[in-house]
Amino acid sequence: MALLINSKCINCDMCDPECPNEAIYMGTKIYQIDPDKCTECVGHYDKPTCVSVCPIDCIKPDPAHRESLDELAEKYVRLTR
Repeated sequence: MALLINSKCINCDMCDPECPNEAIYMGTKIYQIDPDKCTECVGHYDKPTCVSVCPIDCIKPDPAHRESLDELAEKYVRLTR
């Protein structure tokens, strides 16, 4: 599934440069993740780098955008063509 950044975000700027799909952007108050671009780093890394670098653990799975590993891999292929 895609990830989301919850309201605990402190806008530390750690996640944005880590995203290989450029899915993270500044929203009106906090960073947001575009679910159409988020592959949880499938195809790039073993685990989501944004989660790894977040100092306050505010990046969680997005229950509104559930995807299987195969679906994330297909999205990766579409995004990197």
